[in-house]
Amino acid sequence: MSAGAVMVTGAAGLVGNAVRVMLEQAGRDVIPVDRVAATEEGRPIVQCDVTEVHRLHAVVLGRQLSGVIHCGAFSGPMVARDNPPAMVAVNIVGTANVLELARIHGASRFIFCSSTSAYGGTEQDLVSEDVPMHPTTLYGASKVSGEQLVAAYRSQYGLYGASLRLSWVYGPRRTTDCIIRQMITDALAGKPTRLPFGRRFYRQFIHVEDAARALITAFDQPNLPRNTYNVTGGSYLTFPEIADAVRAVLPSADISIAEGDDPVDDRQTQFDIGAAERDLGFSPRISLADGIRNYADWLGKQSASKGR
Repeated sequence: MSAGAVMVTGAAGLVGNAVRVMLEQAGRDVIPVDRVAATEEGRPIVQCDVTEVHRLHAVVLGRQLSGVIHCGAFSGPMVARDNPPAMVAVNIVGTANVLELARIHGASRFIFCSSTSAYGGTEQDLVSEDVPMHPTTLYGASKVSGEQLVAAYRSQYGLYGASLRLSWVYGPRRTTDCIIRQMITDALAGKPTRLPFGRRFYRQFIHVEDAARALITAFDQPNLPRNTYNVTGGSYLTFPEIADAVRAVLPSADISIAEGDDPVDDRQTQFDIGAAERDLGFSPRISLADGIRNYADWLGKQSASKGR
């Protein structure tokens, strides 16, 4: 792998920030960018929207670019639902802009943060990466498009790239819709959690630190035989089973869950992470129980700081 800086897009976001911090803690040279200038954990992040082509090139000018870990995007099917053009501009055109930046500046690596939402609903007992994509949301379709762009740049221009299909990411700094966060914050506030759906609905979570580690591991691999990899936390649980995991950490949690599917999520069977284990040497390190404890500690501290 060539020397130089690693650009991390979406570096103020949940996954991008975790990637940036892990790289910097390892002594790597990082170019962290996000659509708004920020300072996270004492480290400055450069303002740069992935839709701003000239700004992207200006940020890299004079730097040797070894590669990109591209996390900058609208981050789930629940985001920007009422603004389809923005989803296309950021998630599809933005990905094309960053790929072209990597090509022009001679980068040798490109890792794309994709999503299991790209599959749509699934019925197989164990879902491999070769199952056809049938996204039911524009967000999922945008991830399929991004994956195809990454694969095309790899085959046509020799930009070594791969896409990691992350399942639902949770953990410190997640503030968008998340049933684990809702259960924890309600319990910490002494409020009941009443979910109007989910009793027989499954979800596959991955802790943010495991997600970031998978992306960096893929970036550092000299040879990846696949263009796409499933990456989950290894669990496949119904909402009531997830609630039980929360109660194990916060026994006061008062949670009830009604029948029905999540209206903004696909019904999916379990994803096979065998390819990531084989080719990346990746397996999740943080169990759901430990991850919930870690997230609850962080949310508790956030709540206490706001109450001062």
